[in-house]
Amino acid sequence: MTFTSWQFGVFAAIVFVLYYLPALKAFQVQVLVAASLFFYGYGQPELLPLLAVAVLGTYLLLALALENRRLWLPIGIAFNLALLAFFKYKFLFLDAHAPQLSSIAPIDFLLKLPLPVGISFFVFHNISLLVDLTRQKAGRPTLTAVFLYIIFFPQLVSGPITRAENFLPQIKPKYLADVAFIDAAKWIVSGYFFKLYVANNLNEFTSYMDFPHYETLQPTDRWLLVILYGYQIYADFFGYTAIAIGLGLLFGYRLPINFNLPYISASFSEFWTRWHISLSNWLRTYLYIPLGGNRYGTFRTYLNLMIVMGLGGLWHGAALSYLLWGSLHGLLLVIERPLLGRLNKIDSTVLRMMRIALVFFCVTMLWIFFKLPNFDHALDYISGMFMPGKNPNPPKLFYALALLYALPVILQHLRFDLLMEGRLKKWEPYLYGLMLALSYLEAGPETSFIYFQF
Repeated sequence: MTFTSWQFGVFAAIVFVLYYLPALKAFQVQVLVAASLFFYGYGQPELLPLLAVAVLGTYLLLALALENRRLWLPIGIAFNLALLAFFKYKFLFLDAHAPQLSSIAPIDFLLKLPLPVGISFFVFHNISLLVDLTRQKAGRPTLTAVFLYIIFFPQLVSGPITRAENFLPQIKPKYLADVAFIDAAKWIVSGYFFKLYVANNLNEFTSYMDFPHYETLQPTDRWLLVILYGYQIYADFFGYTAIAIGLGLLFGYRLPINFNLPYISASFSEFWTRWHISLSNWLRTYLYIPLGGNRYGTFRTYLNLMIVMGLGGLWHGAALSYLLWGSLHGLLLVIERPLLGRLNKIDSTVLRMMRIALVFFCVTMLWIFFKLPNFDHALDYISGMFMPGKNPNPPKLFYALALLYALPVILQHLRFDLLMEGRLKKWEPYLYGLMLALSYLEAGPETSFIYFQF
């Protein structure tokens, strides 16, 4: 069940009614837990036992870690990382067709299980739960509270990643009168607009980047499609998290903002404070700082940056392209670090625009490794950007139409919202009405959210 299906609309409406039903007031948390389990198991009920093992195992290890943090916290983290490693990276080391494995029924069953949707996100929530609560030496929350934190359905599949210390205090009785309906509607409409109108329509163009379709393209087409893919992946992921934030508000929970106009970043470090903010914060809090951060000299700082970004790349998938994508981002962070202090002191609009253009160019080029996880295909695509095409009849791509689909991303980054908060405030309801209409009338062909695969 996806956010863009009619089944989800019916599901969310039913859950909302039950959640605020006076007769079920004392069971709001249980209603959300049951709804989240149904949401996750819809279509793939065989994955529910794994989710239960992850949550129950983490809950048990949390109880032990609260008594002996030094011993049980590493075990709890290792337990969750082992789940992630097995399901996401097992085929880097195991041959699913090896007779010695397929002959053992339980192992054969586990190897044939599909990659659990959202496993990266709920594993990160589990680790946050263990670290935050044992660090604060807080009391053990109830099992239903832990279930809700880990599997809250708006954020279960693709985030945003919420820290336990921020979410658990929000678990308390909710009242219909306190629901921020206007804010929720704005987030939800914006999310569906960016997903259905922008991302899905741009996907019709960027599908030509896939192998073997890219072999028919001219170099100019390859360059333009990379830019369009940069807009698409932003609109797709921003759209998902915007819907999640809006849904969270409907149920009385505030989820973290996950994007803040990343394509106006003037440095690569700024980009990672604006793109997938919840992941960046998680990596900094639970990986970069424990590794030593910038406390042990220049070399260790640079090494820590490379390790964190390389692992961040691998987190997206078990492929060389993802590792290279993360490592190159780490290298860019290392290269710019000694220059940032001097550059930031220069008050020049022209220089800032040049820096924004450079960051956008590098980030956009690196999306190629994201779009094409097969490393050979990614290199082949890049080489074709600098060599004349061999196809005498390349596909005709209507870039004027593509610009209309990409325009919302451009306007958003040009801070069109500031105009809507000022002299154009009275037109805001009409703008959201237009976005809603376009989401329905001009929605592109249905495609899954890109981050579902992670």
